[in-house]
Amino acid sequence: MKARSTAAALALLLVTSGCSAGSSASVSPGPDTLSVGYTAEPANFDFTRSDGVAIPQALLYNVYEGLVKLDPQGRIVPLLAKSWTISPDRKTYDFQLQQGVKFSNGAPFTASDVQFSLMRVKTDWTISLKSAMDVVDHVEVVAPDHARVVLSKPSNGWLFSLTSRLGAMFSPTGVADLANHPVGTGPYEVASRRRGDSIVLRENPQYWGRKPAYRTVVLKYFADPTALNNALLSNGIDVISNLTSADSIPQFQGDDRFTVQQGTTNSEVTLAFNGRRAPLNDVRVRRALTYAIDRKAVLDLVFNGRGTLIGSMVPPTDPWYEDLSKVYSYDPAKAKQLLAEAGVHDLKLRLRIPNLPYAVSAAQVVQSQLADVGVTATIEPLDFPAVWLKQVFTDHDYDLSIIQHVEARDISTFGKPKYYWGYDSKRVQQLLAAADSGTPQEQVADMKEVARQINTDAAADWLFLFPNVVVAKKKVTGLARNQVSESFDLTGVRPA
Repeated sequence: MKARSTAAALALLLVTSGCSAGSSASVSPGPDTLSVGYTAEPANFDFTRSDGVAIPQALLYNVYEGLVKLDPQGRIVPLLAKSWTISPDRKTYDFQLQQGVKFSNGAPFTASDVQFSLMRVKTDWTISLKSAMDVVDHVEVVAPDHARVVLSKPSNGWLFSLTSRLGAMFSPTGVADLANHPVGTGPYEVASRRRGDSIVLRENPQYWGRKPAYRTVVLKYFADPTALNNALLSNGIDVISNLTSADSIPQFQGDDRFTVQQGTTNSEVTLAFNGRRAPLNDVRVRRALTYAIDRKAVLDLVFNGRGTLIGSMVPPTDPWYEDLSKVYSYDPAKAKQLLAEAGVHDLKLRLRIPNLPYAVSAAQVVQSQLADVGVTATIEPLDFPAVWLKQVFTDHDYDLSIIQHVEARDISTFGKPKYYWGYDSKRVQQLLAAADSGTPQEQVADMKEVARQINTDAAADWLFLFPNVVVAKKKVTGLARNQVSESFDLTGVRPA
């Protein structure tokens, strides 16, 4: 959730500024143009220094490519690496690269760029996701089309991390102004942007792979979900990337111009507790607040019951998923008992949330249910992304918050004591380390233990997993049902 310019990451939604900010190329609607509507605009184009999902949502796989990517089923598949092998000790990865690849500025892509890009994560990136590259010892250029990555220890999560923005390939000639001028190897390049309105992607004429079905894609941004819906209804756009209000689903299902598909996501809507602050550093208080919340009622209000109750930071598409949603059943009496045991009375908390529809709706339910157990939660909506990310995520100035964490396998954030949760468990840190270095079977067992431990500790309250509801004109096909990566992947989208 799912940015802080100085470090830290969650997978929320975020992006803005960039190529020719304030200007926009003229785009004529037609069979070669696709227009997609979104609700969270990027703050800039530099996902190496800005957290949140809005930038990779727009650029990953579309403008920037990595050695590997996730397919719609969540499997790791080749991209700029046409194949790879792993040594018996699981520390050395040899990547055979696609040939004839060029960056959009004309620079050739070779193993030297792999070395530059992966080592640059360690030296130049500032977001906290960069820690996934700490395990890289060095990168060797064996040949122009052969890169060797040597890890300091086995890591089950490292190759998976390459499917995210961390694996994006850069040219040394294309990093001078990442915030405004992205240079990648993907099927599209950024043609223009108009802040507060749109980003225009145009076909990269030098693209090495299969040409995209649409030569021009307009990413349109709407602060108001109603305006987003109306834009599709009035032919202003062709696709809604993810419907944010379940109330509007029937109007599209009842209209034969559109298709509505629902899948799953990595997007855990989480009630965060600031574990650094008293009395939230007392597990009894966190458990009390968790017992006080009827998560089914939250889901019903926010998304008409569409979505999944999960109980931990693990979506059903992860190998170590198990349903922990009933461990803390709604029990206001139990909540009052635990607060009394902790000696907490007349508790007043600041519920600082992004000014996004799902967070505002969920906060109202949470506020009402906490009041039933004697806890006063004052709702403070903050402008998102800039203000929320600075004050809550970066400065940790909050008691409670509600945010949608969208990054894949971000349960690992509970192993980082400096993350905005303020959760510090040596057991969880040890389990995460063992899971990463063990066999695949040991990884699954250890990660299940991590999920159970953070649930037991009420490290947060996982309200529900957001569904992926995509609405499109029937003339548009190839849209992924499940949102398994940070990218809104345009490469498979095509006319009917």
